[in-house]
Amino acid sequence: MKISSSVRIVSIISYLLIILAGEMIGLPFICWLLFMVFDVGNTDQIFAILGILGIVLNVTGWRNRIPVTILSFILMLSPLISRMIEVPLVKFNYLSFEIPLFTFIISYLIFIILNVQRQKFQTI
Repeated sequence: MKISSSVRIVSIISYLLIILAGEMIGLPFICWLLFMVFDVGNTDQIFAILGILGIVLNVTGWRNRIPVTILSFILMLSPLISRMIEVPLVKFNYLSFEIPLFTFIISYLIFIILNVQRQKFQTI
């Protein structure tokens, strides 16, 4: 397995392991996305659909194309940014949110950089 594929897998797994704190129990981000997709009439539904679309782009045949990887990254970040705008930032100050989030962002940016470098070497 290529290193870029491993980095992409780590980033997606860390994305899915982000925990949103609730009143009683934390909710994995993937569950939040799936619940919000079917919550009709809620603005979070749009962002949940975008987040899931970003995940789906990672399993398509286009996943290694640079514009698709950047678009996927933006789509996957959109529901997180939306939540962070709607809820006070103090509510996100816990490690089960911060560690997977930063792991996702760093590893996905590395994946994009590796794709750019691979494209450069293929054109030379």
